[in-house]
Amino acid sequence: MIVRHLGLVPYEPTWRAMQEFTTIRDASTPDELWLVQHPPVYTLGQAGKPEHLLQATEIPLVKIDRGGQITYHGPGQVVAYLLLDLHRRHLKVREMVTLLEQSLIDCIADFGLKAERKDGAPGVYIAGEKVAALGLRVRNGCSYHGLSLNVDMDLTPFTWINPCGYSGLKTIQLKDFGVTEGPDEVAARLLGHLQRHFPEVLPTA
Repeated sequence: MIVRHLGLVPYEPTWRAMQEFTTIRDASTPDELWLVQHPPVYTLGQAGKPEHLLQATEIPLVKIDRGGQITYHGPGQVVAYLLLDLHRRHLKVREMVTLLEQSLIDCIADFGLKAERKDGAPGVYIAGEKVAALGLRVRNGCSYHGLSLNVDMDLTPFTWINPCGYSGLKTIQLKDFGVTEGPDEVAARLLGHLQRHFPEVLPTA
């Protein structure tokens, strides 16, 4: 798997690049994993309802093609995009989601914290409060989009939405629990767990 550390990059061009990568890839294309942070942006999934944005803000809203409702990305949040050939990996979408959630749970456990899943609400939670979000798109058997993990960021913009469509859902971050590692260090830990759960699968020649 080719890993790309893209740094702080604007959301929309990154999304368009994922789409283009997925459109032009073939059976000989290696999978890729992109680690990024984004400037402040709200993203609204395919079936997302605009009313989940509770007030007008200066933060841009981008309507995109992943599943799910509205979420927020901003500096201090680790975002991982997984561009995988699911057919080649013999993975179904539900299995991929489970592996993504487990990678997050394992990463958070490195800090002595217990994170868990919640039935019917993709993502990862600590004591019922959301610390990580998931959103995927699969096209022609290949995935893009991925996950976000809140590390050390301004959480205020989450209070201006119903995160992932859930009214009153509290969003938290690792810093709230005394984690002093920054986003880059947490991203490195998360990468290790993602590589373990999604081991290298060679493309066909």
